[in-house]
Amino acid sequence: MKVTILGAGIIGVSTAWHLLELGHEVTVIERQPDAALETSFANGAQISVSFCEPWANAGAPLKVMKWLMSDESPLLFRPKLDPHQWRWGLSFLGQCSDAAFERNVRQLVALGSYSHETLKSMVAATGIEYQRLERGILHFFSTQADFESGAAGAELMRRYGVDRRVLSREEVLRVEPALASWAPNIAGGTFTPSDESGDACVFTQQLARRCIERGATFLYEHEVLPLERIGGAVKQVRVRRVGHPQVRTISGDAVVAAMGSYTAPLLRGVGIDLNIYPAKGYSATFRLRDPQRASVVSLLDDTRKIAISRLGDHIRVAGTAELAGYDTSLDGRVARTRCESLRRRFEQLFPGVADTSEPNYWTGLRPSTPTNIPYIGRTKVEGLWVNAGHGTLGWTHGAGSGRALAELISGRQPALAFGFTGYREVHGNFKAVTA
Repeated sequence: MKVTILGAGIIGVSTAWHLLELGHEVTVIERQPDAALETSFANGAQISVSFCEPWANAGAPLKVMKWLMSDESPLLFRPKLDPHQWRWGLSFLGQCSDAAFERNVRQLVALGSYSHETLKSMVAATGIEYQRLERGILHFFSTQADFESGAAGAELMRRYGVDRRVLSREEVLRVEPALASWAPNIAGGTFTPSDESGDACVFTQQLARRCIERGATFLYEHEVLPLERIGGAVKQVRVRRVGHPQVRTISGDAVVAAMGSYTAPLLRGVGIDLNIYPAKGYSATFRLRDPQRASVVSLLDDTRKIAISRLGDHIRVAGTAELAGYDTSLDGRVARTRCESLRRRFEQLFPGVADTSEPNYWTGLRPSTPTNIPYIGRTKVEGLWVNAGHGTLGWTHGAGSGRALAELISGRQPALAFGFTGYREVHGNFKAVTA
């Protein structure tokens, strides 16, 4: 088959790789000059299979209400006159129950495990190096109440086969001695030794180059024009080079929409209404002054809901989510406040370890669904497939999402229990929904 993929982030490039593995002809369209220059560029760097809880849970509504008043809050909802934002918010509230939480966790763990095994196979096959550290993820808590809540969450995750261990303060420090200066403020932690970290941008760009070596075509600096149905199907796309008027048509057997947060507005034009809304995330990357005192294990700071990951001689600090539309600016008051909070928190935890006087700040739009479960599968429009809505877990779920969609396009059965878009499971087999 000839397949056109829209988007060259971790999701789109992984899809391209696995389609090539199955013998298909692939063209990738990307508006940036290289792969992984938007949402996949400077994320938290964690492969967090075991830390995949949905945002929506029974306690989330009260927390969100409290966070409305602070520009530094982990999840900031800034109401707009946007029906898509309000629809997303109402759907989110509908998922804030124990039953929905457990149902969503089950799918996220299944996809995460499948994706992690897929990533390991891809790394073994390609030899890509991307500052990978297989040291686990350590989640530390600053109050006894938060620690007890985290221990209860660990017990829930263990029911789904996740090896999340509850640690005392002393055990936290044995896992990551670099936290010693913050030890008086640590009540305890949880640790998943099977998780890892690495640079998603480096991996994705290297994988894109290997796709090209295998015959894929990447049209960088090309924008996708509104999709059109021809005979009720979408099997071709119109594109043009950024800044040029000439339109080019790319035809084939299938089109995969993997454009992150921009997937939803693109597909509405052909009658596909995905409940994806952008969550503006932030990160800061600092050069290390004293690498010997820097953390190596990837960390989650529960108080500020931020991730801290070692990337060679740099450290990545990432977190917060702002539901405020498609704004990616860093120069506004709220953006400056949220960036500064990342820098200040790192200095509290690891004083003098990194040069925080010249931070490399970044923001990206996480394509979030109310359940945190992505759309992977076929749409009701013939020839049109989707791989989007991965939220904060795009790096974690990217390899497996690409593999699963490639298998579905090829008429195969992905080996995981997951609610694929446009399919229903019948006696262990996925059957396409035709209506």
